[in-house]
Amino acid sequence: MWRNIAKRAISSKKSWEKISIIAIQVNNTHLDLIPFHQNPRFFNYASFSFPKMLNHHHKAKGYASVAKAMTDTEEDVEIQEELVEDKWQEEGSKMVSVTGNYKYRLLKKRQIKIETEAWTQATNEYKELLEEMCQQKMAPNLPYMKRLFLGWFEPFRDCIATEQELCKKKHKRANYAPYFDQLPADMMAVITMHKLMGLMMTSDYYGSARVVAAACIIGEAIENEVRIYNFLEKTRKKKPDQDKASEADPEAIKQAQLRKTVTRLMKKQKLRQVTHIVKGQDGLQPWGQDAQAKVGSRLIELLVQSAYIQPPVDQSEHGPPDIRPAFKHIVKVGKKDAQGPSRKYGVIECDPLVRQGMERTAGHMVIPYMPMLVPPENWIRYDKGAYLFLPSYVMRTHGSRQQREAVKSTPRKQLEPVFEALDTLGNTKWRINKVILEVVDRIWAKGGKDAGLVERADVPLPEKPTTEDEAELKNWRQKLKDVKKENSERYSQRCDVELKLAVAHKMKVEDCFYYPHNLDFRGRAYPMHAYLNHLGSDLCRGILEFAEGRLLGNSGLRWLKIHLANLYATGGVDKLSYEGRIAFTESNLDNIFDSADRPFEGNQWWLKAEDPFQCLAVCMNLSEALRSSTPEATISHIPVHQDGSCNGLQHYTALGRDKPGAAAVNLFAGEKPADVYSGIAERVREIMQKDAQKDPVAYPNALHAKLLLEKGLVNRKLVKQTVMTSVYGVTYIGARDQINRRLKERDAGSDNREQFTLACYAAKVTLTALEEMFEAARRIMNWLSDCAKVIASENHPVQWITPLGLPVVQPYRKSRRHIINTSLQVLTLQRETDKVMIQRQRTAFPPNFVHSLDGSHMMMTALACKRAGMNFAGVHDSYWTHACDVDEMNRILREEFVELYEQPILENLLESFQKSFPTLEFPPLPERGDLNLKEVLESPFFFN
Repeated sequence: MWRNIAKRAISSKKSWEKISIIAIQVNNTHLDLIPFHQNPRFFNYASFSFPKMLNHHHKAKGYASVAKAMTDTEEDVEIQEELVEDKWQEEGSKMVSVTGNYKYRLLKKRQIKIETEAWTQATNEYKELLEEMCQQKMAPNLPYMKRLFLGWFEPFRDCIATEQELCKKKHKRANYAPYFDQLPADMMAVITMHKLMGLMMTSDYYGSARVVAAACIIGEAIENEVRIYNFLEKTRKKKPDQDKASEADPEAIKQAQLRKTVTRLMKKQKLRQVTHIVKGQDGLQPWGQDAQAKVGSRLIELLVQSAYIQPPVDQSEHGPPDIRPAFKHIVKVGKKDAQGPSRKYGVIECDPLVRQGMERTAGHMVIPYMPMLVPPENWIRYDKGAYLFLPSYVMRTHGSRQQREAVKSTPRKQLEPVFEALDTLGNTKWRINKVILEVVDRIWAKGGKDAGLVERADVPLPEKPTTEDEAELKNWRQKLKDVKKENSERYSQRCDVELKLAVAHKMKVEDCFYYPHNLDFRGRAYPMHAYLNHLGSDLCRGILEFAEGRLLGNSGLRWLKIHLANLYATGGVDKLSYEGRIAFTESNLDNIFDSADRPFEGNQWWLKAEDPFQCLAVCMNLSEALRSSTPEATISHIPVHQDGSCNGLQHYTALGRDKPGAAAVNLFAGEKPADVYSGIAERVREIMQKDAQKDPVAYPNALHAKLLLEKGLVNRKLVKQTVMTSVYGVTYIGARDQINRRLKERDAGSDNREQFTLACYAAKVTLTALEEMFEAARRIMNWLSDCAKVIASENHPVQWITPLGLPVVQPYRKSRRHIINTSLQVLTLQRETDKVMIQRQRTAFPPNFVHSLDGSHMMMTALACKRAGMNFAGVHDSYWTHACDVDEMNRILREEFVELYEQPILENLLESFQKSFPTLEFPPLPERGDLNLKEVLESPFFFN
């Protein structure tokens, strides 16, 4: 991935030949950009050649990258240029063109370049800019961050080169020496700068990064690049005057043959064989985390020593220049938790000017794991699938050896449903909604703040009072602390927005792109690209849309109206019946048309929505449809969502066959959706009304109940987060903190101590109300916790198999400190031990088990939608498809839910525990009700 930001700098003046690619659409279905052998519609194709197509700007011969090996047309592989005419074949009534495969090949070559050449491109770009600066004797006009990188690049590179020379000397005994000179100094400099700055932008430390994390991440990136670099250097072409000398060298002959093999395989798109050759030929043993940390730490130290920054020229003309270090290494003291001991940790902190520049020009950072231009590779094992060359793993194990081995040792046939579901999610085609992106850009350029975007300006720091009054000074210090925290959060959010917009602008020129997916250890699916994806905020979801458009039809038009009401949501519109939501949309047609036509100049109705960018996108699509003479024939790219009603409780209710709970979470049919949060809020209000009648002397909480009721603070929003997280094992402390945050939002002027006391009381009442309403769910949670305690007490992690065959191993083990001495500081790494964390294994099991079930339900639905020929995207308990297909998806997801819970899930779980631990005694299965799961099939608001 990291080999590309430099080849722009070496580009020649040759221009692309214009290539006309015909866009084929048959029966309103777009031509799929997949290889012929995977597409039965193609049954006759020609062999294409693209001489110099993707290599048009490279003068240098030889293999500078894996991607270049694909496109090289000289010496080794003789390719004759052919004039290929479009050949049409008839298959029944369908006519398809071989240009589909032609376009796919072009995109695949671009994808390989993106994955393999980012670091090389960056390195060459800085070298070219330095050369240009020397020739013209003036600095080029660059974005702020690039100017900083350019200023740091040369001295940092020279420091690395000097260190590499020292490492070659025998007396140099630094433990990182064997690894430090395996990559050119300029490439090491670029990787370190980009990796460190990227970490500072995305960390929670406000323009700083923990040394341990930074050192490990940089070291790992260096090692990965070393492997690619070594292979390419080992197999690249020799100069003509070396040919004769190498003719008699058996090793040279072997390498030449190897290189021809790689070229041939690349031409045939045999990427897996190429990857195997690279791994087999590099001859390198894995460095290990210790070596990675040492190399990374030394590189950070050299950057700190060599990188400087100079403020803008606002100082006196004759004064000395204010040149200061761009980074500094400091030691902070912090607590791992509130009760734990204080510990020191090292941090690399950047100068405020660097921090300001980062958030303004985040788009110039190297972003790994971008969305793919071609469909991801199908998953076939733990480490085979998704990206073509970037390391890809089907599960994010976060260093858990036992979980990794469990997946690796599972037969492929058992994992096929999981692999196929991930492939289905990854093959959904997306594109950028350019109109919404322009709206976002305009708001961001004006300073943000609107439509849920963070404000780009910091909150001014409060001035220190001149008084000597200690109470007033204490109040000022608290306000100062709060403002600094707010500014820190704004900074992180601004960087996040910049990164999302950077990806959006890079991808907006593409007809479509794809998100490869993998799993967390519980079996929930996630896109592997981290920034702009459909799991993100309203900003991300508003910018993204399906690349394939489908006719609305009668049902699609209806669902688009319902979807608009769901997105607007203000005032509880999304809790109305479907007919009520449609009526809301139809009564606001003037506002909808105004929003679509004049998003800024009009009455800005869309800005009042809870999800404004998604709301605006639907306003535009709906306006187009309703203004058409045939609204049902309008093409829609909008993903319409169907969300579970407090989905965790739905799964517990199905497990326990709990009738009372089923009514609260819409497993039964009703005239309008039941709102579990409002139900709990009403029960909390009833309990507090009784408490308020009690004697305050004998029962102090009577005053708290009365105060909460008088201020009108008991409502749906107060309890929602606690209800949502109750199924995931929220504790009293967690519930207290959640409710305290809601009270601060509603009553910001109140005394903090009084607010905290009210939150303590409200949390207890809320948890009591939950236990009353979902008694069966609580019994199952307790049973799962008790089983986990039995297993963990014998020093075993809790593990189980999901209904789709995925092995899950809880990773919670005690860790030990592993000390690494480096020249920068002592690094403390955490190493997994053989002892499990009993309490964590017990408390985490119920939520993890339910997550594995909701992940199974989502993947089962994805597979069924694929068989039905529908586009599908999933966000845990939110399922998306085209408006015209919502009715069909609703039928499918209900059938899959019933099929899932018709299995004896708890019985199978207990049997697996007893089989794995025959000497242990487990508690009996909890009592369950007589809920008829078939009723879910007729419940319109189960997902809505």
